[in-house]
Amino acid sequence: MAGKRDRDVDTEEEEIIFESRLPSFELPDVDMTLPEFVFDGFEPYADKVAIVDSSDGRKYTYGEFTRLIKNTASGLASIGVKKGDVVCIVLPNVAEYYILVFGILTVGGIFSGCNPYAHSSEIQKQIQNSEAKLVITDPTTLHKVMDINVPIVIVGGEAPSNTIAVETLFTADGSKAPAVSISPDDVCLLPYSSGTTGLQKGVMITHRSMVSNLCQTLCQRQTRFSVEQLLPHETILGLMPFFHIYGISGIGCAQFRSRGTVVVMERYEIRRLLQVLIDYEVTFAPLVPPIILSLVKSPILEEFDLSALKLRGILCAAAPLRFDLQQAFEEKFPGVLMSQAYGLTEYSCATMSFSPLMDGVNIMPAKQGSVGVIMIGTKVKFLDPSTGRSLPANTHGELCVKGPATMRGYFKNASATESIIDQDGWLHTGDIGYIDEDGDVFIVDRLKELIKYKGFQVPPAELEALLLSHPAVTDAAVIGQVA
Repeated sequence: MAGKRDRDVDTEEEEIIFESRLPSFELPDVDMTLPEFVFDGFEPYADKVAIVDSSDGRKYTYGEFTRLIKNTASGLASIGVKKGDVVCIVLPNVAEYYILVFGILTVGGIFSGCNPYAHSSEIQKQIQNSEAKLVITDPTTLHKVMDINVPIVIVGGEAPSNTIAVETLFTADGSKAPAVSISPDDVCLLPYSSGTTGLQKGVMITHRSMVSNLCQTLCQRQTRFSVEQLLPHETILGLMPFFHIYGISGIGCAQFRSRGTVVVMERYEIRRLLQVLIDYEVTFAPLVPPIILSLVKSPILEEFDLSALKLRGILCAAAPLRFDLQQAFEEKFPGVLMSQAYGLTEYSCATMSFSPLMDGVNIMPAKQGSVGVIMIGTKVKFLDPSTGRSLPANTHGELCVKGPATMRGYFKNASATESIIDQDGWLHTGDIGYIDEDGDVFIVDRLKELIKYKGFQVPPAELEALLLSHPAVTDAAVIGQVA
């Protein structure tokens, strides 16, 4: 186990800190903005497809992608967007989503993604709280933002009066985009997260934090793949919401940096998912536990010839996946390697990850049921919820992380920032977990969801797993009851 012990100078108590057990090397200090890092050296791949929309097959090559990003940046500047302005995108997953995001960043703006399926009051609250200067949406969602007194860009369909058609941005002259001085330490993303309190807050993520986390993620990948295997040949499913950090960083940025292809899918429906996986020869699919559960238990799988799949790997994240569910999935989809990851918006996406393919480079793979090993360059400790003391291996405590990808803080919310990032820079995740003697991390439950019963702290997830072990139970949720 890669761990070390530091001395806490204030309490003179030993602090137990864990680091990655992967091969140690210095992460590159990349002094670039996020668009510069993602598209650096893309030219040899200019004719390769970067994005394809499964709804109608429309696609963009890397050459078209980068040209439209420049045009969009120029178009945004022409309608008044300037450095530091927040632009809120209220769209489902569409092929043009990433073009808009990188156009915003290229002109020095800040991207804030919003769930288009949320209630209008929630959407308007985010737009107002983020102080957005522009909203980008579609005709279906337009009614949810009409009351907001900011300019609106329409994607898809005819733009009503008093709105701007997205073609205005896409057809602008990219060579006339203003030269904007953007620092890697400028904020580039403002996703909204409940953090540990349940109230949505804007998470300020800088270019440097995003690039650092991508370096951590890609370095982690390259300990288990050759560059030839990983980089230009992956076709990834773009089903996870693009307004979420999982969709922007884990799918979009990482895949474009790797020169792969993103197959965009708007919403989950099991038949549609299976057909898209087959038709577009998807090789890698980031998913979440509820989708894995439905794939395991649904009889609809029998309608498809699963031998036609080109799928090689699944990444399950956003919530812990039960080991028995993982086993059941691998039985239904033989040859598809399942891995898990753990991350949070406040750390720019990933903090732990693993894959069984680590065996190929003589690294002991993370255990099934864990969320993997600590990312290179990230430090971790587990705190006793009652005493605040750091805990040794195999002891449940609140997971805290520290590293180069930590957010700057919550937007205009110093008190919330101070409640989650302590004076020593540790980010308190609110998740209960532990690390074992081999350096593998396990997540047990959320700190605030622990049920206290007769002096015991009972994680609801453990009871849910017990209920779900019965074949007659499709899904389960356990909550505490006030005595």
